[in-house]
Amino acid sequence: MIGVIDTEGDTVEWTFPAEPGAVRTARTAVRDKLRGWGLDGLADLAALLVSELVTNSLRHATGPIGVRLVRPRPPGLGDTLRVEVSDPLPDPPRERAAGPDDESGRGLQLVAGSSRRWGTRPGDNGKTVWFELAVPG
Repeated sequence: MIGVIDTEGDTVEWTFPAEPGAVRTARTAVRDKLRGWGLDGLADLAALLVSELVTNSLRHATGPIGVRLVRPRPPGLGDTLRVEVSDPLPDPPRERAAGPDDESGRGLQLVAGSSRRWGTRPGDNGKTVWFELAVPG
């Protein structure tokens, strides 16, 4: 891990080097933070989806990979966990239909099918892919 920024408990950001170990490290960091926030029920799914997006970043971009979690607001003010993965490649990811024997190509389908909503946005130095998960009530 290159760095971690924890902003008053509501947001946490990590920066990982573009190395294969980043996937495991990002997954563990996300899972641990969500459990620390009392969001155990989202920890495994969020970690899985972060794994997919960090893997995509490793395959297609060079440079550091950012992961950011935005904690849901207090009850009654919001019930969504937002997760963002950023990399220096400006091109947005594209969903594709993977064949039964393909070893890749299902990550964005998994993100789209498992999250409340997802999308991409350009940044000054690349792009961010984000998704939102509903917090169980």
